[in-house]
Amino acid sequence: MVDYGIKFWSNDDFIIDNGVVKVNYKNKPALIEIVNEVREKGYKGPLLIRFPHLIEKQIEKIFTTFESSIQEYKYKGSFKAVFPLKVNQMPNFVLPLVACSEDKCYGLEAGSKSELIVAMAYTNKGSPITVNGFKDKEMISLGFVAANMGHDITLTIEGLNELETIIEVVKEMGEPYPKIGLRIRLHSTGTGIWAKSGGINSKFGLTSTELLEAIKLLEDSHLLHKFTMIHFHIGSQISDISPLKKAIREVGNIYAELRKMGATSLTCVNIGGGLAVEYTQHEGSNNRNYTLSEFSGDVVFSLKEIVKNKKEPEPDIYIESGRYISANHAVLIAPVLELFSQEYDEKALKLKEKNPPLIAEMLDLYQSMSEKNAIEYLHDSFDHMESLLTLFDLGYIDLQDRSNTEVLVHLIIKKVIKLLKYKNHNDIIRIQEQVQERYLLNCSFFQSLPDYWGLGQNFPVMPLDRLNRRPTRSASLWDITCDSDGEITFDSSKPLFLHDVDVTKEEYFLGFFLVGAYQEVLGMRHNLFTHPTELSVVFDDDLNKGYEIENLLEAQTILDVLDDLDYDTKEIERILKQRIEENQDIDEETKKEVMGQLYIMLSENGYLRTIASSEKN
Repeated sequence: MVDYGIKFWSNDDFIIDNGVVKVNYKNKPALIEIVNEVREKGYKGPLLIRFPHLIEKQIEKIFTTFESSIQEYKYKGSFKAVFPLKVNQMPNFVLPLVACSEDKCYGLEAGSKSELIVAMAYTNKGSPITVNGFKDKEMISLGFVAANMGHDITLTIEGLNELETIIEVVKEMGEPYPKIGLRIRLHSTGTGIWAKSGGINSKFGLTSTELLEAIKLLEDSHLLHKFTMIHFHIGSQISDISPLKKAIREVGNIYAELRKMGATSLTCVNIGGGLAVEYTQHEGSNNRNYTLSEFSGDVVFSLKEIVKNKKEPEPDIYIESGRYISANHAVLIAPVLELFSQEYDEKALKLKEKNPPLIAEMLDLYQSMSEKNAIEYLHDSFDHMESLLTLFDLGYIDLQDRSNTEVLVHLIIKKVIKLLKYKNHNDIIRIQEQVQERYLLNCSFFQSLPDYWGLGQNFPVMPLDRLNRRPTRSASLWDITCDSDGEITFDSSKPLFLHDVDVTKEEYFLGFFLVGAYQEVLGMRHNLFTHPTELSVVFDDDLNKGYEIENLLEAQTILDVLDDLDYDTKEIERILKQRIEENQDIDEETKKEVMGQLYIMLSENGYLRTIASSEKN
C-alpha cells in the first residue's frame, strides 16, 4: 500500500483504511463516500469539502499548547490570539471558527475596511480585534466606531502618518478610543519565500527612530496610556525556529525599553503569524523543523528571561497564525477526466500487410518482451521511434506508419511498467521520467491552487481510493484551463504515482489537501472558472451516517459569473436569442430546441460535466 506521505502531512486528520482515505474522526467516513453522495445529487465538477471540526481542533491545540508552556515556566502573562481574515474570509470558514472559539480569547484581525466590518460583526464579545495594514482616516474612524460598540480593538500603526491621523480623529470623535499598537520593523527575518515580509527592509513597521518619534507623539497628545501592544512579523511559513528566537530576543528588549521610557500601559507583545504547516509528502523535505510545543516553549521562555533581566512585567502574548488554523480544514476533490495515453491500445494499431522494418521490429519488441529484457527493449523502442519520426519528416513513411509508431511505443511503456511494478520504485522513476502519464483534472489550478501556480507551493495530493493497489504511472496533472501553466509536472525528486485506470468505465478522484489557507481568497477567474461547489461535513452522533452535509453551495452559473464581471446578461441573452432566430438554415422546431439547450447551459456552472460511472456504457 502506498500512503502518499500521509504520516507527514495529515496531522492524523485523515487515515488510510481498507484502501480508501477516511476522515479520522467519530465514525470515520470515507472521502469517496462523501463525494459520491454529493455527486448523486447532481453536483458535478470539482468539490471543496470543509471539515469544521478541524478548525476547532487547531484552535484547541494552539491554546492548550501555549497555556501548557505558560504553566510550565510559571509565566505571569496570558495567551490570546486573533485569526487574520486575509488568510480565509469565506463565511463557511469564518462563522464556524467564531462559533467554536466562544470560550477562548480568540478574535479576528482585519487588514482592510471590509475585513474590519466582518470582524466588528462577528468577533465574540470580549475577544480582541487587531487592525493591521495601511489605513486612511475612514478606516481609523471605523476603529473608533468598533470601540463605541464595546469591542476590544487595537489599531496597529504602520507609519507615523497613521498615528497623526488617530490623533486627529481623537479630537473629532472623542472617547471611547481604540487601543493603539505599534508595529516594529525588526532586523530579524524568517526563512523561505515569505522571509521578505520581515526584516529592516520589510514593507510594514516603524524603525527605531520612528518608534521614538511615535512615543513622543503619544506623550504630547496624552495618548500614551492607550499604547498597549507592540507587534512584529518575520514571515509566513517559518521553517526554522532559530529566526523566531532571535526575533523574540529583539522584541523583548524593545518592549522592556519602551516601558522604562514611560509606556507603562504596554502589556502585550504580538508575535504575528508564521507558524508553519507541514505540506511535504516525502521524507527528508520537511517544511518545518520544530513542533508546536517547541515553538510555544521558546516564545514563553525567551520573553520571560528577557523581561526578568530587565525587571519588567511579563507581557500577554498574542499570535496571528492563520495558516496553522485554516490550512487543514479544506480538501479539494478533482475528478480525473482523461488519461492521455489511453487512446493508445492494441485496437488503435492499424498495421499494414507490409510495414516499415523498424515498425515490424517494434512490434516484435512488444510481443516478445519479458521482465528480464524489459529495460533494454524499452530503450530500443525509443531509438526506433526517433528514427521513424525522422523518416516521416523526410517523407519516407506515411501518417499511418507514424500513428502505429506512437501506439507501439505507448504499448511497450505500459507493458514495461506492468512487468516491473513490483520492482523498486527508483527503477520505475528512472523509466518514467520521460514517459509520464498525463491526467486531465476537472478543476483550475489558477482558481483553486493559486499558490502552486504563483509560488511553487506543493500541496499533498493522493487518490481517494484504490490505495490497496500499487500505483504504477508517473503522473503529470493538467487542469482544464487553456493555459500551459495549468500543469503540475512530474518531479523525480518528489514523484507522484497514480493508478492506470480506464476513466470511461470507472471514476477516479484526486484529493488536494491543506488548501484551506489563502487558496480560496487568492483564486482567480482565469478562463472564468469560479470557486468550486463547496460543502461542510458536520459530525453528529445522533445521525445514522454519523455526519451530515451542510452549506452545500454550487459553483456559480455562467450567467452569474458574467454578471459579476459587469456584463449585461440580459443583453447577452437577447443577442443570443436574436442570432438563433435569424438563422435561416434551421427550422422553427430546431430553433426552439437550440434555445432550450442554450438556456440550460447558461444556468449551469462552467466546469466540465463528467458522466457518472452508473451512466457509462
